[in-house]
Amino acid sequence: MRFVNYIGQHRFAGFYKLLCCLFLLFPQFSSAVETSHSTAMWENIEMRGTQQSVYFHAWGGDQQINNYIQWVAKQVKQQYDIDLHHVKLTDTSEAVSRVLAEKSASNHRNGQVDLVWINGANFASMAKHKLLALDWADKLPNFALTNPENNPAMTRDFGVPTEGMEAPWGQAALTFYYDSLKVEQPPQTLAELLSWTKQHPGRFTYPKPPEFLGMSFLKYALIILNENQPDDIKNKLYQAATAESEAQILPALWAFLDDLHPNLWRKGHHFVSNGLALRRLSGDGELQVSFTFSAAEIPSAIARYDLPDSTRSYRMLDGSLSNIHFVAIPYNSPHLDSAKLVANFLLSPEAQAKKQQTSVWGDSSVLDLSQLSPTQHAYFDMTEKQHLSANIINVDNTRLLSELHPSWSAVITKQWLARYGVQ
Repeated sequence: MRFVNYIGQHRFAGFYKLLCCLFLLFPQFSSAVETSHSTAMWENIEMRGTQQSVYFHAWGGDQQINNYIQWVAKQVKQQYDIDLHHVKLTDTSEAVSRVLAEKSASNHRNGQVDLVWINGANFASMAKHKLLALDWADKLPNFALTNPENNPAMTRDFGVPTEGMEAPWGQAALTFYYDSLKVEQPPQTLAELLSWTKQHPGRFTYPKPPEFLGMSFLKYALIILNENQPDDIKNKLYQAATAESEAQILPALWAFLDDLHPNLWRKGHHFVSNGLALRRLSGDGELQVSFTFSAAEIPSAIARYDLPDSTRSYRMLDGSLSNIHFVAIPYNSPHLDSAKLVANFLLSPEAQAKKQQTSVWGDSSVLDLSQLSPTQHAYFDMTEKQHLSANIINVDNTRLLSELHPSWSAVITKQWLARYGVQ
């Protein structure tokens, strides 16, 4: 018996050496084997993931986005017989808290969250507490269409490596808008905005942090206000915040806000809760300059008569905060394979092109169009024309500002509330 085992082991060793030689001499052989293996793995995921439910926890504060998710639900129902349920969140932290509570209760296999729309601090928190499924996003067939080797932003979330725990879904940038019949020359920089508010008191405000849009405005201001700092100091914005870096960087923001707040809507004694409230105040004429993180929100709001047709949008000349947003799968999702099928569809040329239409959502695609086949590219042909027709004024000259390290959001919120905490 030992002799037989000995012979068998040596035959296997010889076969293994032969395979290694083939891989070295014929790289295309290795590539073909890997492709075949990946295809087989995905076919198994498709087989296991059909006829399941997926509970997609995503912000529900915009009807356009809600409608798009409903369209996605119809598509995955047709393709995979998956029932996609949109669990509408007021804040993504609600989903984070739910998964964390499940882990604390040792619910490791039957969580209530299958897929979550996420980025920034929420991703960092879930990754830190090991709440996310690992090493899946870069295995999605459509992930390659983002060309991650040449687009590192597809694998970094606010500077933090995603390590296969997130699949990119879209990208956006901070965009301002105004009523051209009431504002002849809108402010084009942060400094001009401060001067404008002094000349037009009560006509501008921002949402109270930690709300995403309000926090985005504060991060934009923080970057601009520290531009003249030495590189070794301003680069700390992209590293975990420390007591030292807070003392070096935050004073400029508080000085700016101390000067700005008396000129705001209701003299800075009350702050709105979200971007929808900003848009309503703008539609009512109370605000004359406002902002959003979704440029397509403006033409859509005009079409619905929520904003006057004299509304124009633009990006600040000194820079526009920009980021990628992702979807992730909690570690205890009971429908892991089904969630992967939905995430892969969200990255498909069909879904990405649909989402980019201004009449649908207007969220910019994360796909690299040079990676698409002619058939796949055709989805974008009409979309690109629609996207450009509603283009903001100075988009081609926009200087995109990278998101800060997620730790800064918590630091800014805590200190903002201590200084300006109001209703």
